[in-house]
Amino acid sequence: MVTKLYNPFLDFKFNNETCFLSGVPLRSQEEQIQVFPLWMMQAFNLEEQLLKMLDESVVTYKSLKLPCSVETASLIEKLELDVENAMKSGYQAVKALPQVTLFQWVAKILYGVVFNEIQAGIKQAFLTGEEMNFSQGLAHKFRNLHFMLQSLRSPLEFEHRNPFSILILPVDNHTETFNYRDEINTLVFSFRMNDFALIATLQDNGTNAIYHEDILKTIEGKRLHPIQFEEVCARYFYSAYLFNRLPEYTYMETPQKIYVEPMPLNDWTLKPIFDNWQVKTYGQVLENFWKPWGFTLFEIIKDPENPMSFLLNKEGNFIDAIDLPKA
Repeated sequence: MVTKLYNPFLDFKFNNETCFLSGVPLRSQEEQIQVFPLWMMQAFNLEEQLLKMLDESVVTYKSLKLPCSVETASLIEKLELDVENAMKSGYQAVKALPQVTLFQWVAKILYGVVFNEIQAGIKQAFLTGEEMNFSQGLAHKFRNLHFMLQSLRSPLEFEHRNPFSILILPVDNHTETFNYRDEINTLVFSFRMNDFALIATLQDNGTNAIYHEDILKTIEGKRLHPIQFEEVCARYFYSAYLFNRLPEYTYMETPQKIYVEPMPLNDWTLKPIFDNWQVKTYGQVLENFWKPWGFTLFEIIKDPENPMSFLLNKEGNFIDAIDLPKA
């Protein structure tokens, strides 16, 4: 029997009576899981903390849930236990996890946020009597993300290259540090705790890692101060914004497994894959990431040719000693 991928975007099926990942009908609305892992919310007292949604509404971490069958929940529970054990252990254990495992963990959180955003949009459209306005480009990205997340329940092989890249770095964090960011429009995610941090770009076919190749070589093997990681993070979030392709993937379903192949990113226009880097815009992104240290945009881009950096000195060498608090 050929494996079939479930596609809720065909008829916009985002109710609480259907498993979000498999599409099977649920026996009860009590069949739900948390979007954010329970261990994470409890470890960092996140349950009542607030998140801002795209429509500017505010929700708590614990209020974000996914309708989920018992069978799917057991698969996610195993995934989250493996990642929890590694993350509580630290950098070396996280680094040893398979990239696909980390992708699935990140993708479940990001897609969970997307699912709740779509549910809120459907509810708002119903209340106003208007049609829901949903970008076809975003639907394309989220559908692919959902298909790839189904690697949790069906054998799925990424051919030639992974459609995502995950960077794991050692960081000298405070023991109580928890720092989470996502940008669902560009499918980029960052997370910092314990003695590590990670950045995931989920549908770029690895191009952001190539784009930042020079800086990644410079910091290879270095333990970063938190402000240095936030600088790397700002570069990734900005380049994800500059990424101007909408990746396409082919899915070949066979009785044994599903094969996923990324299509070439080059197109007939010969336009570069990334738009031009603008120092002022990058400075605005960096100012936001550096908020704990209070640096202003004026300070950051005072010299537009050489914006402020805690990664590289004027000679382009890595800065080993940072005399700043570990925010």
